[in-house]
Amino acid sequence: MLGERLFGEVDEKARFMTLWEGRLGPSADEVRAYTVSLPFDRRLAVDDLAGSRAHVRGLGRAGILPEPEVSILIAALERVEVEIRGGSFEFRLEDEDIHTAVERRVTEIAGDVGAKLHTGRSRNDQVATDLRLYTRRELVGAAGRVVGLQEVLQRRAVEAGDAYLPGYTHLQRAQPVLLAHHLLAHGWAFARDVDRLLQSVVRLDVSPLGAGALAGSSLPIDPDWVAEQLHFGARFENSLDAVSDRDFVAEALFDLALLAVHLSRLGEELVLWSSDEFGFVTLADAYATGSSMLPQKKNPDVAELARGKSGRLVGHLAGLLATLKGLPLAYNRDLQEDKEPLFDAVDQVTSGLTAVAGLVETCHFDMDRMRAAADGPEVAAVDLAEWLVERGVPFRQAHAVVGSLVRDSVERGVPLAELVQAHPSLGSEALELLEPGVAVTRRTSPGGAGPVPVAEQMTRFAHRLEIDRERLESAIGAIGKIEPSPGK
Repeated sequence: MLGERLFGEVDEKARFMTLWEGRLGPSADEVRAYTVSLPFDRRLAVDDLAGSRAHVRGLGRAGILPEPEVSILIAALERVEVEIRGGSFEFRLEDEDIHTAVERRVTEIAGDVGAKLHTGRSRNDQVATDLRLYTRRELVGAAGRVVGLQEVLQRRAVEAGDAYLPGYTHLQRAQPVLLAHHLLAHGWAFARDVDRLLQSVVRLDVSPLGAGALAGSSLPIDPDWVAEQLHFGARFENSLDAVSDRDFVAEALFDLALLAVHLSRLGEELVLWSSDEFGFVTLADAYATGSSMLPQKKNPDVAELARGKSGRLVGHLAGLLATLKGLPLAYNRDLQEDKEPLFDAVDQVTSGLTAVAGLVETCHFDMDRMRAAADGPEVAAVDLAEWLVERGVPFRQAHAVVGSLVRDSVERGVPLAELVQAHPSLGSEALELLEPGVAVTRRTSPGGAGPVPVAEQMTRFAHRLEIDRERLESAIGAIGKIEPSPGK
């Protein structure tokens, strides 16, 4: 029976050879310790199994393997997946990487047929395929989490209503802006992240399987058919390029690093806003930490880590680019260094997006404190200048008039309102511009920070989110249902 052949007792004398043992003797322990990648590439297990199943079926379709052997190998691969997902898979010292571990276990289960698993394939095209499957899935997942954070920002923007606060340049109060406008500024930056992530998925959606070690194979394999089985949009055009290309990893690291920079910027503002000096935000206890020494403290650690981890991801990108810049074609072992930075970047962005979304969702905005900070007469200075412009005064002259009044107010300690009222070109009519809440209503240009353009912006942002949700659903459908490996 096939079941008995597949799942019977494993011969205790069975021994799994290294993949190059016919040419070389055993590696020194120091070499094995230095070159082993299993501790981190084991997270590619499910992708490796998916690629192997497609490869085996392709070998059967090409007549290279008879159907009974195809069935044996597929069943063995499925059993390995059950063991890995269930946590019963036993990794061994001789398992150099996830590919070796899977092939060793398949051979234990399937016997001599297991030795045919690697027919027409190299670890070079195998790992490139695994990594593309992983990266494609994780970038789509990251894009989904970004949209989740955008939805939080949208909800908080709607809740903010007509609340306003100072807008800043150089961290100095500049002009009042609606809080909704400020929150959506982050939302639009994250929209560009969604674009980049999904566009990178399109570019990496190319199967390298069939490129072999570097030059393809003399066997009648069909890389196009295998690419379709793995839901790739296309197969490689050049075998040398296919096994050496890590552009997609560099792109992914850039996308994730810039996304982390945007998280950092949002985190930095929450750090500032939650300080007593600003007092614009109170963080929920569940998304803050305390001090081991100072009983009064509520620390914005989530926001600080969003800020701090961005530098780590920038370093990952720089490190990989430095690794790639001097490599000749085709595969070089240096490329093993692509995985740890990618895996860490995915992990940090995934957890960061979730944590920051919760932080923004649960924080309390002190609208009164924000309004009070934005109602200082100085933040309406440009409105005074534009008021003069509307009456025919050249802008540079208007700027100089208002600037001199502000300086006079600061140096003499005289309220700006008094100076405006007394100025012959301004007077009581212009004085109304300094009333609380007036300046923010005067921002009427498209994309501006006032009520009318922000209302239009809210509609546009909601529409953009609808489009991105549809794009995500399409991307998820296109890549199939390959689930990630359990654990790391």
